[in-house]
Amino acid sequence: DDVEGPSLYTVKAVLILDNDGDRLYAKYYGDGYPSVKEQKALEKNIFNKTHRTDSEIALLEGLTVVYKSNIDLFFYVIGSSHENELMLMAVLNCLFDSLSQMLRKNVERRALLENMEGLFLAVDEIVDGGVILESDPQQVVHRVALRGDDVPLTEQTVTQVRKSIRASLSAIKFKSSITLLTVKAH
Repeated sequence: DDVEGPSLYTVKAVLILDNDGDRLYAKYYGDGYPSVKEQKALEKNIFNKTHRTDSEIALLEGLTVVYKSNIDLFFYVIGSSHENELMLMAVLNCLFDSLSQMLRKNVERRALLENMEGLFLAVDEIVDGGVILESDPQQVVHRVALRGDDVPLTEQTVTQVRKSIRASLSAIKFKSSITLLTVKAH
């Protein structure tokens, strides 16, 4: 479709498929694949071409596809054919590493499905409208934690839970020491 060189709008799609090639998550940017039918056809094609290979990059349908698999998940970041695959790979690695931290290194289908809110927030921190915003997983996890303050306990990271427990314990200790002082004073 477009013939110019790389642009700011690098990412065409971010996909996560299961080991049968079924969609667990898909976010498309731009209007290259407007219908779900076209999107699913692309996803099936990409999965069929990549799920048995060890490489990390594929070129198909005029697209650059970078990918990584882990246990029962396949992660894809898609850009146009003239896109810099290192930029796309930075997005892929950032997404994977962010999820790895958020899911306590348990990056597999069940854990991901239980933490979809975190996934949505993470992708939004990394890519906005096809523009790469962030490639540092530490920053992404930090921002997701800030934005996810109202996320239920099951979807919080261990670090968030520990921090809130520590804060509660500190408050309890502080109140107890005041109570002890008051009791001793009488």
